[in-house]
Amino acid sequence: MADINLKEITLIVGVVAACYWNSLFCGFVFDDVSAILDNKDLHPSTPLKTLFQNDFWGTPMSEERSHKSYRPLTVLTFRLNYLLSELKPMSYHLLNMIFHAVVSVIFLKVCRLFLDNKSSVIASLLFAVHPIHTEAVTGVVGRAELLSSIFFLAAFLSYTRSKGPDNSIVWTPIALTVFLVAVATLCKEQGITVVGICCVYEVFIAQGYTLPLLCTTTGQFLRGKGSIPFSMLQTLVKLIVLMFSTLLLVVIRVQVIQSQLPVFTRFDNPAAVSPTPTRQLTFNYLLPVNAWLLLNPSELCCDWTMGTIPLIESLLDIRNLATFTFFCFLGTLGVFSLRYSGDSSKTVLMALCLMALPFIPASNLFFPVGFVVAERVLYVPSMGFCILVAHGWQKISTKSVFKKLSWICLSMVILTHSLKTFHRNWDWESEYTLFMSALKVNKNNAKLWNNVGHALENEKNFERALKYFLQATHVQPDDIGAHMNVGRTYKNLNRTKEAEESYMMAKSLMPQIIPGKKYAARIAPNHLNVYINLANLIRANESRLEEADQLYRQAISMRPDFKQAYISRGELLLKMNKPLKAKEAYLKALELDRNNADLWYNLAIVYIELKEPNEALKNFNRALELNPKHKLALFNSAILMQESGEVKLRPEARKRLLSYINEEPLDANGYFNLGMLAMDDKKDNEAEVWMKKAIKLQADFRSALFNLALLYSQTSKELKALPILEELLRYYPDHIKGLILKGDILMNQKKDILGAKKCFERILEMDPSNVQGKHNLCVVYFEEKDLLKAERCLLETLALAPHEEYIQRHLNIVRDKISSSSFIQPIFPTSKISSVEGQKIPTESVKESRGESRQTQIVKTNDNKSQSKSNKQLGKDRDEETPHKTTKDIKEIEKKRVAALKRLEEIERILNGE
Repeated sequence: MADINLKEITLIVGVVAACYWNSLFCGFVFDDVSAILDNKDLHPSTPLKTLFQNDFWGTPMSEERSHKSYRPLTVLTFRLNYLLSELKPMSYHLLNMIFHAVVSVIFLKVCRLFLDNKSSVIASLLFAVHPIHTEAVTGVVGRAELLSSIFFLAAFLSYTRSKGPDNSIVWTPIALTVFLVAVATLCKEQGITVVGICCVYEVFIAQGYTLPLLCTTTGQFLRGKGSIPFSMLQTLVKLIVLMFSTLLLVVIRVQVIQSQLPVFTRFDNPAAVSPTPTRQLTFNYLLPVNAWLLLNPSELCCDWTMGTIPLIESLLDIRNLATFTFFCFLGTLGVFSLRYSGDSSKTVLMALCLMALPFIPASNLFFPVGFVVAERVLYVPSMGFCILVAHGWQKISTKSVFKKLSWICLSMVILTHSLKTFHRNWDWESEYTLFMSALKVNKNNAKLWNNVGHALENEKNFERALKYFLQATHVQPDDIGAHMNVGRTYKNLNRTKEAEESYMMAKSLMPQIIPGKKYAARIAPNHLNVYINLANLIRANESRLEEADQLYRQAISMRPDFKQAYISRGELLLKMNKPLKAKEAYLKALELDRNNADLWYNLAIVYIELKEPNEALKNFNRALELNPKHKLALFNSAILMQESGEVKLRPEARKRLLSYINEEPLDANGYFNLGMLAMDDKKDNEAEVWMKKAIKLQADFRSALFNLALLYSQTSKELKALPILEELLRYYPDHIKGLILKGDILMNQKKDILGAKKCFERILEMDPSNVQGKHNLCVVYFEEKDLLKAERCLLETLALAPHEEYIQRHLNIVRDKISSSSFIQPIFPTSKISSVEGQKIPTESVKESRGESRQTQIVKTNDNKSQSKSNKQLGKDRDEETPHKTTKDIKEIEKKRVAALKRLEEIERILNGE
């Protein structure tokens, strides 16, 4: 085997870069969304061990809904990309391109085992530019193919060095081969098939046997006419080691998937659920279809499921002729390669092995898979195809008659393939371009219509999306997912009646009860979302909450491990004021997934409803242990600590709010609550800074505006409070406490009695029974020297609050003043009026807290991107005032009441003196 040189490596890498540089500008599309964007295993906060417990998509292998694709090493490279650039797609595509170049270079080295130098370069170049590889290279999830191929080829090259001088066994390369096979399998399952290729290489290439010679030797041994040659015994030992290692890997792999195959629907692979002979005829026909894609990759499609390839239901179907022709050609090549011992037959044999053996896991011949045809699985088989083409070209080009023509044809093939690959990359630029390109090839696949609809839906173009979803239901009327998509789109368009009809149609297509059969084995997990989506739709109607609950329970009865059904039911039970049952639902969900921070968070919300703040805080803390950056747990646990009134918890509350604003720097709630904490701690300057930041982010922040004005008032900066109150009342002209505070400042600081009077009169227009506003208006009348009106006003106020002693005392003062013979009417000192008997216009420590309702993204419950979310969050609504006061607040109020009594006594002395 000749070594490859730097020029050849440069040529191959340059060609790969030229063909795939535009893939760097593509985004995350199709399966990339689930494997990259929605996969928490990429995040640094997820423990590394989790990668070895979950499947390729981040779902625990123990769950029935798991795809059972165990590729932790591939996910590890995704995680590396995330560390470098988070979710920027360019680095992911760049690494894929590098891996493809590496595979192409290693493949060149493999080709040198069976081809001459020139033909090896041609095979490698053809492999580098073949358009069938765009799905594996440009689609980020195709990295599983690339990584597995690197170790696949490395394992094979290692094994070729296991034959020592005098046909002895060299064990180090064999041990390395076994290790590389294991690594290849951890990148993608088909990596294990390299063992079969090593076995064929050992018998027919390394030992030089042919099929007739093997049959003769075996026959003689069985008849007792000869012994097994020593070389054959050594071969058997090597093969036994390889097969035992393979068997061990298979056992481990079966244990990892817990002896369960993934659940696929009949839409994923229609032939898999078809009767005999339809199943066999269709599966056999798929082999020439895949071979044709290698030979003529002119029409490529990202999805070949559903009705892309109609089932072959009869022996008279003309397509059976293609199957027959394919097997005849394959059989001819097989007989030629196994019967003769020349170099050409060896090359053909290894090419056929590279084509056939890695394709077996995807062939549907031994077990069904979740697709009909997938271009990415042809990545390794195309190596055998390229070797076969290069070998055929070599044979033709040696004849002088065809030499020039062979070079012209070869150049045209490589050029057209390169252009096709470059052009095909642009199809992967976005989901819309990808699925529209697929619809040009095939219009009978409902999944493609659905996916174009999803792409438009992501752009909020619901009207156009609806047209594609409806077309999907026409192409495949029994597609449950398509009807669910239609229902969700109608819901987004606020056409709830049509949405419910579509969901009901999808529900009617669900499998019916069959005695003795489990639901779980017959229903795809995502189809059960029809119950969730329908329940989420109808529970908006308060009169149909029980009906929604029945749907959740039905979903649970059909699949007891349906975690999202418990979560959604828990949300509904909270809405129905059944927190104990909600608690049961969340606890059941936690039995299924104890590492879900969102579940612990929602359980904390339940404990809040149950008035158990200590338990709620424990569950918030559990959520933060699992996810230290859980934004809602950070925010709401901090609010819970703040509202507890415990001074010792305030530093931790502040720390969590600081972490929250680090995660959500544009959310004014975080800054506002930091300001509230600072007010609790009497850190007035700090509180002012936080409140101003909150208002800067949200100019109409009601509570921040009021509390900032209140802060100024409490710190003797009443004139600074006035413009803040003006701003507050511009947004909220009916804000009673703002009006009271403004009236106080106008009366006591600005001496604007008329302005204060307007404030108090406005309060009484909105709430005639407001004692505080009514009393302060009486004080205004007194200031205006209208004692009779003040008397009537105080009588009316006393009727509203007969138990308030200070009103009676002020009434007595006014009456004494009226009966005074001099009838000189001095006024109350304006600096003291509003403080009578604790009724100071609210410059007491009265705060408003506000926390806007935010959504908790718990777990996707979607079929085709529909989601169910919880809306629970601690904190008060923006229009509510906090009734809670700490012990410190109460003491402050009592001090003010004592001071007010002293001022009242002083006023009485002044009046009596006159």
